[in-house]
Amino acid sequence: MSESELVPAAKNSALALSQLELASSHSLADRARDTLLFVVSGAGILTLGEERHPLTTGSAALVLAGEEAEIAPDGALAVLRASIGQEADRHAPLGPREVVTRLDAASSESATGSRSYQVLFGPGNGSTRATLFAGYLPPGRAPWHFHLYDEIVWVRDGPGRLHLAGGVDELDTGSAFRLRPRQVHIVENASPDRELSVVGVFTPAGSPSAAYLAPEP
Repeated sequence: MSESELVPAAKNSALALSQLELASSHSLADRARDTLLFVVSGAGILTLGEERHPLTTGSAALVLAGEEAEIAPDGALAVLRASIGQEADRHAPLGPREVVTRLDAASSESATGSRSYQVLFGPGNGSTRATLFAGYLPPGRAPWHFHLYDEIVWVRDGPGRLHLAGGVDELDTGSAFRLRPRQVHIVENASPDRELSVVGVFTPAGSPSAAYLAPEP
């Protein structure tokens, strides 16, 4: 097993993001932090208690703090691992707990600038500290805006550009970045004809469409 730190823990943030490359079984037990997973590529089995849950590319999983879980890959398996500290505010639960979800079964909603998203985990299915979602951006850029939540974004399929007050960063497939609460930004799809796909996690949990317009910094 190898683990690469994509966005490390930071002061005043409950979020961190890493990527696991698994060739054998791996324990996910963490007494202090919730864990949200997204399968980048490959397949395997997540065992939680007595239950076994299949994992495939594009599926996601939730392991709550204190739970004992294990991933057994079927060949090579690449997984994003978002960890969420207990200092994160908890949203009231809005639905029954799920362990594994899939992109092909998640409904699509609208967001800023003709963008759309699919919620994989949030208060509606057991993740009360953070929301995990997939976002889809058409070519071009939305207006300058900010969110009230603390967020980490991973680029599933680029290219893109991150516009901040201090300049512009190029985003390739596999890039990751953090956006702090009220940080004014634009995530631009730099392709003329392809959708930009991202995976994001933020806390407190809520809706990815909760955005606020801002003047250019």
